Amino acid sequence: MTEMVKKKIESSKESSINEWLPITSSRNAKWYYSAFHNVTAMVGAGVLGLPYAMSQLGWGVGVTLMVLAWMITLYTLWQMVQMHEMVPGKRFDRYHELGQEAFGEKLGLWIVVPQQLLVEVGVNIVYMVTGGKSLQKIYETGCPNCHPLKTSYFILMFGCVHFFLSFCPNFNSITLISFLAAVMSLSYSTIGWGASVHKGISPEVDYSPRASTSTGRVFGSLSALGDIAFAFAGHNVVLEIQATMPSTPEKPSKKPMWKGVIIAYIVVAMCYFPVAFVGYRVFGNSVEDNILISLQKPAWLIIMANAFVVIHVIGSYQVFAMGVFDMIESYLVKQRNFNPTKTLRVIVRTGYVALTMFLAISFPFFGGLLGFFGGFAFAPTTYFLPCIIWLIIYKPKRFGLSWFTNWICIILGFLLMVLAPIGALRQIILQAKGYKFFS
Repeated sequence: MTEMVKKKIESSKESSINEWLPITSSRNAKWYYSAFHNVTAMVGAGVLGLPYAMSQLGWGVGVTLMVLAWMITLYTLWQMVQMHEMVPGKRFDRYHELGQEAFGEKLGLWIVVPQQLLVEVGVNIVYMVTGGKSLQKIYETGCPNCHPLKTSYFILMFGCVHFFLSFCPNFNSITLISFLAAVMSLSYSTIGWGASVHKGISPEVDYSPRASTSTGRVFGSLSALGDIAFAFAGHNVVLEIQATMPSTPEKPSKKPMWKGVIIAYIVVAMCYFPVAFVGYRVFGNSVEDNILISLQKPAWLIIMANAFVVIHVIGSYQVFAMGVFDMIESYLVKQRNFNPTKTLRVIVRTGYVALTMFLAISFPFFGGLLGFFGGFAFAPTTYFLPCIIWLIIYKPKRFGLSWFTNWICIILGFLLMVLAPIGALRQIILQAKGYKFFS
């Protein structure tokens, strides 16, 4: 009897903790919530760097890699949606829980959590930089004769918004922010390629390799791989998004989730391909690592586009940060027996926002950061870890279509993980030579 009472108390305690944690506290999301969150998670800083990546790779290789990345990531995203409820009566609400099912309790944690944290924290740092630089562009374009301000100040302004927004308790509470961010992503992408078309191709446009030396071309191509990897990377929060949906044996969450994912991927294609191909077509190898910087006129359009970017990366930051908040709060409450209080939430979230803001101010190497995090962190969690888990759990027939498809994705993803950060690291080093801290 005592044992039963103990179990009931533990079950009740666990239930109350789950109702407090950001991922599991609300399970009433609609299918279109997943569309908003996935667009917000995927489209962002990455789309702005795609024309630059194209200029490093050229037409043939660039177009092939873009289409291949879109197809592979759609396939691995489908796998994750299917695996969310592959065990009857159980839901894998977090990426690391799926990893634990495949690799074991301890090994699963060690394989998934460091990579997932690196991705989510890395994205938040990059989005701090992106938001700050976009604010700076608005200031400089709107008031060209005003006193110039340091990039650090603009990152600080952008970061201050998140001190307030980070108190939204769960994914469903940021749905409106996510919806606005998704609309903004489509808007500024359209401005990016639309303004490029309006500008027209100049007679001096050059599509020859961007770098003048063979060494530079090799490292540039490797960095471009990371830029493309970064652009297609919402997988780190997909299980967490699906966890917010209601599910029954008759109506599993994978059906509405997949519907939302398909809509999201159509929007992604509408954003990415025109920006990448039109931007490169118009500017050639002189395009900047942020397409909006290449577009100098008209001023009002550049201000509007950068304002849209700011709103979008505010939403993107929150979507990725929610996974980190859940991870930290779960650890403190479940492992360290902290009480699930508002005070704990304030301390955790304020501290996290302050940390990402400090790191963004310290290292605002936009282009290099994209390539480095894209290759080193996103390649495993997006391109091949879902395939490895699929092979372990489902054990498809050897040398069958599923077996071959997964192994091709694993090999390509591993090559991406190894090669992309090399070029990006070189780019960061080159940019850092003339950089002063907190400039």
